[in-house]
Amino acid sequence: MTQTEPYVELYVRSMLPDGAGSRQEAVIDRLEELERREEIAGYNVVVWGKQIAPESAAANTEEGRYILNRVAEFKQWALSNNVSLESFYQRTEVDSEAADSAHEAMVLPVMGLAEYDGDELAHVAPCADGEDVHTVTDRLETLEAGEPSTLEQRSASASFV
Repeated sequence: MTQTEPYVELYVRSMLPDGAGSRQEAVIDRLEELERREEIAGYNVVVWGKQIAPESAAANTEEGRYILNRVAEFKQWALSNNVSLESFYQRTEVDSEAADSAHEAMVLPVMGLAEYDGDELAHVAPCADGEDVHTVTDRLETLEAGEPSTLEQRSASASFV
């Protein structure tokens, strides 16, 4: 079996806390370098907001459906790989002054990385494997080193048991 170069999607927040903009730029620079060295097949940057309410009008737009579908895909991947995304995609109650009510929203991470092998989702960062957190930076370091992720190593060793 030949290994193909992964395709990467980087999700970034549009409204950033202090210092996050330079971290996002550094990640994009690293993705450009990985693509230049042909260690990834390419990448795309997707801008998302701080949060999305699944029952809102925004969730019914093409962009809103795209984000909700991607997050659902990420969560399915997490279940299949016995890792957690819960602390990175938290649910919160948002008060609506206009409607004088509250609704549930999902807070999106400042940065998220989805790695695809063909059409198959191969890795999501950040994620948590028990107490171990695998960050976007960790995943970039693994790609730059040309090594399998610790999740891939764990799954390969489990298949030999």
